[in-house]
Amino acid sequence: MNRDPVLSVSGLSVTYDVDPPVEAVRDVSLTVGQGEVLGLAGESGCGKSTLAYAVQRLLRPPAEITGGEVVLHDVGGSDVDLTVLPAAEMDRLRWDQIAMVFQGAMNSLNPVLSVGDQLADVFTRHRPAMRRAERTETCGALLEMVGVGANRLRSYPHELSGGMRQRVMIAMALALRPRLLIMDEPTTALDVLVQREILQEISRLREELGFSVVFITHDLPLLLEISDRIAVMRAGRVVETAPAADLYRHPQHEYTKRLLGSFPSLTGERGDFVRKGGVTV
Repeated sequence: MNRDPVLSVSGLSVTYDVDPPVEAVRDVSLTVGQGEVLGLAGESGCGKSTLAYAVQRLLRPPAEITGGEVVLHDVGGSDVDLTVLPAAEMDRLRWDQIAMVFQGAMNSLNPVLSVGDQLADVFTRHRPAMRRAERTETCGALLEMVGVGANRLRSYPHELSGGMRQRVMIAMALALRPRLLIMDEPTTALDVLVQREILQEISRLREELGFSVVFITHDLPLLLEISDRIAVMRAGRVVETAPAADLYRHPQHEYTKRLLGSFPSLTGERGDFVRKGGVTV
């Protein structure tokens, strides 16, 4: 299915200015369509998170964008290259057009502020004309939307489970109804049952609100289940991009084949055991 693009990344490169310099992202190009889930897979250290931060201009020294474009389409009727956008305008676009759930996000909440205060801060910053009563009502609706409940507005982060904290972070990212949500390993620290609940919640919200998702993880089987397309990264480059079903059935790059082969199958013939020093591994 062809989808109108929401985001286009062309030839993006990011270098860490250390001695010697490290090219963390090298000439990456990809697109994200309207309402699409694009999975970004690869081993730890391959540049996935650096790419996500670069897209939102959140890199800190010594990291810097050294080439390429990041175009957000149809912003006020025109396309915008985020790499050259003035800082003040970029600040306005974050959360409003493009938002992110950060790696380890469930531990990112301020421990001394209530959940309601932290949600309300999004509106204080980006919707300053909104009245206090309206902010409170909207924050309660956001918590209801992600399955936490408005009765938790006065709760502090330590009073919530890990899954509930993650849901709060998702609510915060979706508060202004962005068109694109970047999720950097949002379920890594959760047990498998809570992980499943979070993924179902994301799918439900995407169907309801129509936003696009870039889902970053090293868990390729997970991406095969939830993604429309998958881009595979290795050593800073995207080495293969394909629809999820095609990538699973007909991987083209040797690295993709090795990634798929690194996960044990629950069906089929049992593989050979390997013995090391008399111990079966």
